[in-house]
Amino acid sequence: MPTDPLDALVAAPRHHTLLLENERVRVLDTRIAPGETVPLHTHAWPAVYYVLAYADIIRRDEHGRITFDSRNMPNPLPGQALWAAPLAPHTLENVGATEVHVISVELKQPG
Repeated sequence: MPTDPLDALVAAPRHHTLLLENERVRVLDTRIAPGETVPLHTHAWPAVYYVLAYADIIRRDEHGRITFDSRNMPNPLPGQALWAAPLAPHTLENVGATEVHVISVELKQPG
């Protein structure tokens, strides 16, 4: 179990479920219902995100400033994979009408 109090599994366990973890990867199942906001948390490693269902989201930093608003861009499609760098402390609000459902594969070791 992670020890960082802002790790996604510690700070937001209602939204993140651990599917697999070893010394190289961590696989999370993330679900955010419409209108929900995921509490402040981090993702320490780069990851591949596999989109199962998507809605518009707003990401805010630890000070509440908007750092990402998907309403200003095309949404990924179900079945699409995305790459993301590690994420500093943030919240994530589902401002859409449907659930966000993403599987993330976090790469714990380079190479």
